[in-house]
Amino acid sequence: MFFLLATVAVAAALGMLIARNPVSSALWLVLNLFCIAGLYLTLNASFIGVIQILVYAGAIMVLFLFVIMLLNLSALPGLEEIEWSSVGGFAVGLALLSQLLYVVALQFELGMDPVGAEAAAEVGSAASLGEILFTRYALHLQVAGILLLAATVGAVLLAQRRFQ
Repeated sequence: MFFLLATVAVAAALGMLIARNPVSSALWLVLNLFCIAGLYLTLNASFIGVIQILVYAGAIMVLFLFVIMLLNLSALPGLEEIEWSSVGGFAVGLALLSQLLYVVALQFELGMDPVGAEAAAEVGSAASLGEILFTRYALHLQVAGILLLAATVGAVLLAQRRFQ
């Protein structure tokens, strides 16, 4: 199931990048977010998987679609205008960077130990995540909330100014 969801997620990401219409690109992104939520579910992190669907595939994608409709974006440039040698060079560079990071991680023994299903289910639960968020990361959570509120107010003011 993991490899099926991972393959569909990569294909959806490529579909999002290649799609000409911004709305269809956003729909490919929704499919990608659902696959990532499925990957979380295969890792026994059910709370994070459900939040992935509710917050990202739900609320954030509605916001993206509103922005796309508000800006009235036309079709994006076609594939003929993409310089494929640059894309290939980027892919080769990314592959070399990942191999280099893997060798460095092996040299300094930075590999992660496998975690059992019980420990993964305990860490991915709502109770443990809430406890960590509201004790250790309480200030970070409040700052993120204030930044999101400021961004929402700014977006409403910009949209209001455009229609006047």
